Amino acid sequence: MPLTARQLNRATLARQLLLRRKRLGVVEAIDRVVALQAQEPASPYVALWNRVEGFDPADLDRAYATHTIIKSPSMRITLHAVTAADYPRFHGAMQPSLRASRLGDDRFAVAGLSRQQADDVIPELLAYASEPRSNQDMDAWLDARFGDLPKPGVWWAIRTYGPFIHAPNGGPWMFGPRPGYLASPYLERSGDPEQDLEHLVRRYLEGFGPATVADIGQFALVTRSRVKSAVEAMGDALVRVDGPGGTVLLDVPGGVVPDEDAPAPPRLLGMWDEVLLAYQDRSRIVPEAIRKVVTRSNGDVLPTLLVDGQVAGVWRPIDGAIEATALAPIPRSAWQALEREARWLLAFLADRDPAIYRRYGHWWARLPEGEVRILGA
Repeated sequence: MPLTARQLNRATLARQLLLRRKRLGVVEAIDRVVALQAQEPASPYVALWNRVEGFDPADLDRAYATHTIIKSPSMRITLHAVTAADYPRFHGAMQPSLRASRLGDDRFAVAGLSRQQADDVIPELLAYASEPRSNQDMDAWLDARFGDLPKPGVWWAIRTYGPFIHAPNGGPWMFGPRPGYLASPYLERSGDPEQDLEHLVRRYLEGFGPATVADIGQFALVTRSRVKSAVEAMGDALVRVDGPGGTVLLDVPGGVVPDEDAPAPPRLLGMWDEVLLAYQDRSRIVPEAIRKVVTRSNGDVLPTLLVDGQVAGVWRPIDGAIEATALAPIPRSAWQALEREARWLLAFLADRDPAIYRRYGHWWARLPEGEVRILGA
């Protein structure tokens, strides 16, 4: 029998630790969920709070500090937190996309350096970045090497595709508003981006399958032709299953697909939670009527209320409480569960930054009408 849309929803929630919190260490938890989008420093912490029973944010602090969890540009050409074991292969798989996005951009071209010159200078930059360096440091080093260069330009490109990671540099979530960069301590890749992509495909399906070729391409922002070639090369290492409407889905053997009636408790997901971005067809988690509300025109993805496995609204901290705006009907029992989650979240945030995401508050003036409740006060 083909899998139903609801089964696919529950498969994602189970693999993403959103059917119930698990007692796991930080590295094991991120290994299970594959990657956490990290362009907003608080979001990986909120993601783990939603997934890990008894999560202590100091554990992620230590993982960042010891580089067992790496923050670096990766899938979708944006910052992700991934395990040290996955980082080299993910970075290798993403090289064609990362390089094309930056070396093909006018902001690099105007600097007047060739791609080869940019590549050739990377070993010297890696040596310079044996200790944390700021954007200004790296730009100044390149200016000294090549003469005054337009900004952004050469370093803006190299920091995206080169083997540089973000260095913890303070703030309540380990990374301040001005990033620091380090040479990556993990440089062993296969040397073949297509072999590395096979690794990425397998890891994606472990955390988000069953899914389509288009879903994998969307998750990573790599071309479908590359994904198709990787899938073909993987052969029997993947299984094919039928999905809704005759869709052919890919999965790893033994991938968990719970019963469609598996209960899905409400959650307060942070900005850019990975489940909202991991599919071409986002209706698995986000109803189409809500998608354009929670995903803004510039790519911001608002903190969301997850009810019965589907996005049902948005939330933000306000005056020591959580303001929740329902964009779809929410039953009374779910509101009660969200109240409990809000109290736990406020306690979690209290010692770090109770007003996370404050700079995105302007989006609330543009929300459609919905039921608004103050939770956790």
